[in-house]
Amino acid sequence: MQDKYSPAEVEQAAQAYWKSIDAYKAVENDPRFPKGKYYACSMLPYPSGKLHMGHVRNYTINDVMYRYLRMNGYNVLMPMGWDAFGMPAENAAMANNVPPAEWTYSNIAHMRGQMESMGLAIDWSREMTACKPDYYKWNQWMFLKMLEKGIIYQKTGTVNWDPVDQTVLANEQVVDGRGWRSGALVEKREIPMYYVRITDYADELLEHVENKLPGWPERVRIMQANWIGKSTGVRFAFPHVIMDEQGELINDGKLYVFTTRADTIMGVTFCAVAAEHPLATQAAKNNPELQAFIAECKQGSVIEADMATMEKKGMPTGLTVQHPITGEQVPVWVGNYVLMTYGDGAVMGVPAHDERDFAFAQKYDLPIKQVVAVEGETFSLDGWQEWYGDKERGVLIDSGKYDGLDYNAAVNAVAGDLANLGLGDKKVTFRLRDWGISRQRYWGTPIPMIHCEKCGTVPVPEKDLPVVLPEDCVPDGTGNPLKKHEAFLKVDCPCCGAPARRETDTMDTFIDSSWYYMRYTSPGSNDAMVDPARNDYWMPMDQYIGGIEHAVLHLLYARFWTKVMRDFGLVKFDEPFVNLLTQGMVLNETYYREDESGKKTWFNPADVDLVFDDRGRPQAAASKLDGAPVIIGGTEKMSKSKNNGIDPAAQIEQYGADTARLFTMFAAPPEQTLEWSESGVEGASRFLRRVWAFAYAQRERIAAALAGQQQGSLDDEQKALRREVHKILQQADYDFKRIQYNTVVSACMKMLNTLESAKLAGDGDLTAVASNAVIAEGLSIFLRMLNPVAPHITHALWQELGYAGVYGDILNVQWPEVDPAALEQSEIELMIQVNGKLRGSVKVPKEADKAAIEAAALASEAAQKFVEGTPKKVIVVPGKLINIVV
Repeated sequence: MQDKYSPAEVEQAAQAYWKSIDAYKAVENDPRFPKGKYYACSMLPYPSGKLHMGHVRNYTINDVMYRYLRMNGYNVLMPMGWDAFGMPAENAAMANNVPPAEWTYSNIAHMRGQMESMGLAIDWSREMTACKPDYYKWNQWMFLKMLEKGIIYQKTGTVNWDPVDQTVLANEQVVDGRGWRSGALVEKREIPMYYVRITDYADELLEHVENKLPGWPERVRIMQANWIGKSTGVRFAFPHVIMDEQGELINDGKLYVFTTRADTIMGVTFCAVAAEHPLATQAAKNNPELQAFIAECKQGSVIEADMATMEKKGMPTGLTVQHPITGEQVPVWVGNYVLMTYGDGAVMGVPAHDERDFAFAQKYDLPIKQVVAVEGETFSLDGWQEWYGDKERGVLIDSGKYDGLDYNAAVNAVAGDLANLGLGDKKVTFRLRDWGISRQRYWGTPIPMIHCEKCGTVPVPEKDLPVVLPEDCVPDGTGNPLKKHEAFLKVDCPCCGAPARRETDTMDTFIDSSWYYMRYTSPGSNDAMVDPARNDYWMPMDQYIGGIEHAVLHLLYARFWTKVMRDFGLVKFDEPFVNLLTQGMVLNETYYREDESGKKTWFNPADVDLVFDDRGRPQAAASKLDGAPVIIGGTEKMSKSKNNGIDPAAQIEQYGADTARLFTMFAAPPEQTLEWSESGVEGASRFLRRVWAFAYAQRERIAAALAGQQQGSLDDEQKALRREVHKILQQADYDFKRIQYNTVVSACMKMLNTLESAKLAGDGDLTAVASNAVIAEGLSIFLRMLNPVAPHITHALWQELGYAGVYGDILNVQWPEVDPAALEQSEIELMIQVNGKLRGSVKVPKEADKAAIEAAALASEAAQKFVEGTPKKVIVVPGKLINIVV
């Protein structure tokens, strides 16, 4: 055994050993694991080329869980794959003039090597890659099945169109209304797109959030429920007589809106419609100014989140509609905040009781009519107050026959009157919209449809799947390269045999990540999306681990996809993930310089020298490259944009993987943010060197204890050491179960301190049988406790000290059990109070009766010092304290 810890040698040897025995290959119904299966999975990464510290933390959490559960008798599965399709690969391909496939596969190989260097317990035989035909074939198969059942349908959808590059842009590619590459003003266009009817499952998705996800964080369940957004309200129409060019009433003479505040209908002072609404189109025919405003609106974002934060703009159309109850004429405006794709593309404006409408009305000097009052509050036009929108305390005023009604009574009354007029009724709506899955991009799953001039659009026959995506295209930013790829485009119509062309749109990459975790259960399954027997064994997943940034869409789509698979008879469960852990972000310091234009140049912390004050606080910073000052920007999430990331490979090379793992587990609880600390990493490294040094110092004692000597009886010091070891083990076991790995590491540190400081009879004497046995037991417990966090060093020490020869490989050894007998104490310590003030303590036999405890207390040094004469009484609180009253 070497006297010095060499992380590189230790880790290379351990990893080579694990690979040689295929240590992490999971087999269904493995008889070695009596407690059955446990499926723990991290969200799959995008193969960007390098792991970052967020990856290290995520996968280490998973790995610690794997190793602990395996030692406790569970058949654990920890797989890994690659979310390999998507726009970043196309952008990188354009930047480097290489096909996305080449860039992607190279990155996967590099990142897999980085994962292997971390010592992760991944079953690589189950690896899946989303851009390989053996995976995306099943995306296409599900598409066809959903199409057949009507769950997928085609309709026109609004997209961002770059007229110069002739391509659709994602919202993040639109910068100040212009295309990120061309700089051209972006247009909104209506193009045919495929949609998935996720709204058909809205009720069930919401219901299961409430009653089938108890193992999820509360805030994630709230986010899911809010995104689904079930609302009960009233859909009704404002009648009108506005006609089109043919003299026909537009939309049958009805402008429909939906509201959850029908109680405020008497406060309507305007209606706003989307730029694409037929009334807006009609009004703009002879109004150049309105035409220009509508064109401006069409250049804006098409997503709701952007609408919430953008400046609200509007323009009057000159048209009016009739209030359905009062008959008054209500002006119609075009609003840039109204989306045609949401509801009916129109909203009613009630400025007095809606904050957005209040601001809009004040901006354009529109009437504001209060129709809800709250006792004790005074309405004012000086500014918005929260109570204006309070539906809990409010009652109606200036609302005719509805005056005095509260919210529920008013909604029911208004809904009833509108129904009697044939203009509306109560309706349940959802914020959730059907999922548009068409992407006008190359690097994604080809949509399996064929366009034939004779037969129209027809599906690819199932026998012809997969439709293979050519991997030789190099995007240049001027549209989808599949449109120029003749070998891909040309195909015979499966219905009539005539020349036809393939669909060039590809699928949203959220489809790839909606079911990948089930493909892990069925490696090599060529004839089915999932192997029923194997998938039913592993699923539903016991523990899912990933970032909070995926708390809405990815998880929602995965839940939806599972329900569709269930309805198709592919799976037997409703929800895919029993438990969810959302790990916190990894933070680091930021440093930058700012030029005259305000542009910031960011410096990596490794390239910065700091000046500290006498309390160790940073006061100034300078670049190591030129010595000039840089600005200390504060702590933020590690990111490429802020150049404050830490390269895991460099950390592993300098300190070893076990140090990186130990630090990321110790620095913070898994759910909380972790602040990077170089001194913390160095501290983790010192701790592991201490572990090695202590084991080396005890090697002969351990060998003697493992040679078969009988332990014999223990003296008080030996019993005390065993008691402390088992107490720490008991706490660590509890913390492992509740996934508090930072306190697990604390327990390991505490145990090492306990073992190092133990003073036992016969120290240094190999014939001190009892002491040897206690140290050997304590170190064996310590190594098993530390193993899930630092598997390499504990593997090596377990082998070197001879434990493996007696108990077997630490990978498969049983988790240590707390010995109740070790926790038993012959004496207990009781606190002594005099008149309620703590004055000392006394040790008494555990079985001592009240009289013996009182006698011991009165004879103690504390009593002798603070008690004169006979006390009034002595109060004994069993197991805790004695209070002497004088």
